[in-house]
Amino acid sequence: MKRSVLYIEDNEKIGSWVKEELEQRGFSVQWLFSGEGAEKEVNQHEIVILDIMLPGLDGFTVGKRLKKAAPAVPILLLSARTSIDDKVDGLQFADDYLTKPFHTDELVARLEVLIRRSGGTHSERISLGNHIEVDPEVQMVFDKRTGEEIILTRKQHQILMYFLRHPNQVLPKEQIYESIWEETYITGDKTLMVHIRRLRQKLERNPDSPEIIETLKGIGYRMKL
Repeated sequence: MKRSVLYIEDNEKIGSWVKEELEQRGFSVQWLFSGEGAEKEVNQHEIVILDIMLPGLDGFTVGKRLKKAAPAVPILLLSARTSIDDKVDGLQFADDYLTKPFHTDELVARLEVLIRRSGGTHSERISLGNHIEVDPEVQMVFDKRTGEEIILTRKQHQILMYFLRHPNQVLPKEQIYESIWEETYITGDKTLMVHIRRLRQKLERNPDSPEIIETLKGIGYRMKL
C-alpha cells in the first residue's frame, strides 16, 4: 500500500522534483501550491510536507491550522531558513524541520521515521520475486519457502535497503558505491560487483539468471518490485 503525502509547495521546479522522487519511491503525493483548502485534505493523508515560504498564508500559519485539524498527522517543515529562532518556532507545532537544500534520501528517511512513529503505517512485508520477503520495520529478510530468516552481512544489508529505497530505478554502479561506501568510485573497482554477486546467492533462486537484482550492462543495476 502506498504511503500518502500531502505536499504544500509553491515553487514549481522544486515541487515537481520532490513529487517525482517520492512517487518513484512508492509514495502517493497530493501537491498543493498554497495552504488554501489544505485543512479539508489533511485527514486523507499519513503525513504533510510543508514549505514555510508560501503565497498568502505562510507555512507557520498553515501548519498550526493543519495540526489543529488533524493532530495525529505528522508535519515535516521544509525551509531555506536556518536560524534557530525559525526552527524553534516551527517545532512548536511541526514534528520535524528540514532545511534546503536537502537530499531526497534524507527526506524519505525522515518521512518514514515520522510515519512509523505516528502509527500511520504497519509493517507490511515487501515481496521480492515469489520467494523472498523483506520486513522494512525490523529490516529482516525471509525465505517464504521455509519461513527462515536470511542472514546478510552489513554491506549486503545496506545494498539491499538502498535498492528498496529506489525500487525499479536504474541505478548507476558509481551512485550505489558512493552512497554505501561514502567514498569516490574508481573506474574498474570490482567491490560492488562482488558484494552484489554474494547478495544474489542469498536472494535469487538462480544467481546466474537473477530475477530480483537486474544487471544493466555498462550502467549499473535495478531491483524489480
